[in-house]
Formats: sequence, C-alpha cells, structure tokens
Amino acid sequence: MHQADPISPSRLEAELATVSTEPDQFRSPQTHVWFGRSLIVGATILWSASGFFAKAPIFESWPLEQRPFLLTFWRALFASAFLLLFVRRITFTWRLIPMVVAFASMSATYMSAMVYAEATLAIWLQYTAPIWVLLAGTWIFREPAKRIDIVFLTIALTGVGWMIAFQLVEPGNVGLWFGLASGFFFAFVVLLIRSLRDLDIAWLVFVNQFSSAIVMAPFVFFRKDVYFPVDEQWLYLIAFGVLQMGIPYVLFARGVRSVISHEASGLLLLEPILVPIWVFLAWRHVESYQSPDWSTWFGAGLILSSLVMRYGYDLRLFRRWRRTRTSPL
Repeated sequence: MHQADPISPSRLEAELATVSTEPDQFRSPQTHVWFGRSLIVGATILWSASGFFAKAPIFESWPLEQRPFLLTFWRALFASAFLLLFVRRITFTWRLIPMVVAFASMSATYMSAMVYAEATLAIWLQYTAPIWVLLAGTWIFREPAKRIDIVFLTIALTGVGWMIAFQLVEPGNVGLWFGLASGFFFAFVVLLIRSLRDLDIAWLVFVNQFSSAIVMAPFVFFRKDVYFPVDEQWLYLIAFGVLQMGIPYVLFARGVRSVISHEASGLLLLEPILVPIWVFLAWRHVESYQSPDWSTWFGAGLILSSLVMRYGYDLRLFRRWRRTRTSPL
C-alpha cells in the first residue's frame, strides 16, 4: 500500500521558493533557483584560477612587497575594459559607494594574502566570509535562514577555523591577517551586490573593477621604481582580468539575484577546493611552489562534506516536490 508523503506539497513548494525573488521568469521557483546556483558554480570555477595567475613564476621579477598592488591593478584594469563592452544601462547612485569601497578593500587584502601566504591558505581565509554574510543577511537584510543552512555553514566554517588555528601558531604570518580581512570585505561585497540587483549587472561589476584600478594606481605609478608588464606578462594579465575576474563576476552577479546571500557565499566554498588543484597542476615543478599543509586538506574535507550534505538535501526535497505534482489524486 502506498504511504502518503509526510510533507505536504504546499510545504515543499514553500521550502523550494524561499530563495527565489523572481519566480515569474522561469517555469517554477525551484528552476530559477537552480539556474542561479549553476551560474554561481560557473563563476566559482573561473575564480579558482586566481592562484594559477598570482603564483605564476613569470611575475617573480616584480618585488614581493609591490607585487600585490601590481597584480590587483592590472587585473582590475583589463577586467573593467572587458566589462565595459557589456554595459547596457549606466546608473549613478550613492548606493554604489559602499560596494566600491568594500570591493577595492577585498581585492587589495586578498591579493596581499595570495602573495604573502601559501595559495591554499589565502583562499580559505577569504572564505570566512559566509559567517559574516549569514549574520548580516539574517539580522540586517532580514533574509530567511533555514536550519539546513545553519548546519551547512557550521560544518564548513569548522573546516576553515581548523586551518586558521594551525596557522595562528606561526609567528609574523602577515598573510593570515590579510586573508581574514579579505573575508570580511568579501562578505559585504556579496550582500551589497545582492541589494543592488535592480541595476545593470555589467555596470555594477565594471564600477567595482574600474574603481579598484583607480585605488591601486598610486601604489603602482607613484613610486621610485615603476614596473610595467613585459612580453608574456601582458597575456597572463589580460587572461587574469578577463577570464578570472571579468566573466565570473558577471555570472555571480546574475546568479545572486535568485539565490539568498548566505547560500551564494556557501556555494563559493567550492573555489578554495579547486585553487590548490590548479596551482599544483601548473606550478608543482617550480622551486617557489608551496604545498598545502595536512591541516588544510582536513579542513577542505569538512567543507566538501558540508556542500554534499547541503545540496543533497535540496535535491531530495526537489524530487519529493515533483512526485507530489505528478502523482495521481
């Protein structure tokens, strides 16, 4: 005898629609949400190439103390030039100012962490952002948080905390503090982009990138020794700006319109899983290569487990909803 599903269709519909803000654009709210998630995952894959570019031996001719500013400036400049091609609606509003400040701060602190610390540690530290997103999203922006989101982020951030704890015992690790600061600023970038979802996506990302280039320019050009890219460095920097920064931010800004902020920031935890893989595959033979510590891999395992749990739950919920829609009365 067929047993009735203990969760009603209306409850399943409500659960699946909690992260949808524009359900009328697609066939159903959950389709809209999964499309947004796929865009964020695509952005994450492209973002994860940051270590490949930042750790490239071709930039070792630049002084270590100036390298973060040089990389941030040229990446932002080429990204903004690319994004300008896609801007359809220019809107000036005071609401852009907090987003620009947060983005420029995030870019500078993250690139500093990438240069001064091992690549895997730098990217994990930036992903302390979900805890700030969850707190600000629920308390300030009044976004709903499901129990599964709390469990998911708790496990994921336990993994991040594990890696940070092992690095805190290292004296003078300036990269650690840059990484933590980048996570704080990244959280506000996620929240502010979502709050500006009524504006043109390409315009938002262009403003962020171009403003970041302007902020970095004095650190690049108003110095005793000015370093310009040469030869193949130009190709690396163009790809750094377009593929690793320009395109993924458009995908993310579009995806976050239909996915709640703390879930979007949680999805981005895929990035630090991929970063050490690309760095290892590309630069493991280079003398300056730093392999991740065992504590980093353990923390990564916790984060990956939390992702599997979180989205396995949603897939199961979606399938149960479909059965209630297709089953006979």
